[in-house]
Amino acid sequence: EQDTAGFHRFSHGLYIGGQWRQSADGREIQVVDPSTEAVIAAVPDATIEDAAAAVEAAAKAADGWRTTAPRKRSEILRRCFKLMTERCETLATLISLENGKALRDARGEIAYAAEFFRWNA
Repeated sequence: EQDTAGFHRFSHGLYIGGQWRQSADGREIQVVDPSTEAVIAAVPDATIEDAAAAVEAAAKAADGWRTTAPRKRSEILRRCFKLMTERCETLATLISLENGKALRDARGEIAYAAEFFRWNA
């Protein structure tokens, strides 16, 4: 059986404008392991207002990203690749618990996603 004790750290909320927050109406969705029906996390049920705030924050952040030196942007993207690769087992376990995907396939999904950061660095 897979250990879920460490997954509480994935339930911080919505990350909008550099801050963690709950949904505008405070509602949450329980994430359930389909094999055991155990709740492994609770995540905010984002509202239209939350989506609009995220789009606004992203638009504001784009200006700063646009003016960031290419070398610095590359370093950030390479760090994202490194962190995803280092945390592959944890992320793959979470994917497996959340949707029942085989660990082997979940590891492949993480590796594939991480490559996008490296390719764009």
